[in-house]
Amino acid sequence: HTVSVIDTRNDKVVNTILVGSRPRGATFSPNGKRAYVTAEIGGVVSVIDVERSEITGEIRLSIEGEVVKPMGVVVSPDGSRVYVSTGRANHVAIIDGASLEVLRYVAVGGRVWGLALTTDGRKLYTANGGSHNVSVIDTDRNVVIATIPTGRGPWGVVVDASREK
Repeated sequence: HTVSVIDTRNDKVVNTILVGSRPRGATFSPNGKRAYVTAEIGGVVSVIDVERSEITGEIRLSIEGEVVKPMGVVVSPDGSRVYVSTGRANHVAIIDGASLEVLRYVAVGGRVWGLALTTDGRKLYTANGGSHNVSVIDTDRNVVIATIPTGRGPWGVVVDASREK
């Protein structure tokens, strides 16, 4: 239930931070000042001040009163939005990057795990393991604009910036 801070100059763990149960995903804000860590069983996203190596906030996710299990996490290029997949809850949480408030949930395919944003932040792709597809969300309108069939149980998705149009 921890994340480790590693000094990459000498490959040493310099700090260990207690987060929610079963951390699944982690990412950084574009300016590198915050880290976001999802905890599947803990049902939270821990917000970490990178410079101080300490938790400065927790975001609890729930849909219709039911706590969800956050999995993947990505941040928009300008840091204004944080997107979190909710596993079996079949939604993506859209969080305000400043207030850390959940703005809305967008329904996607079954058992959503991995996430990827285009470099301009205008499209979010979700790997939906339970429904064997990828959803494409228009992040300006926060709606699914396409569903792409895949093989069984996709876990992750990657956007190749060199092929973006």
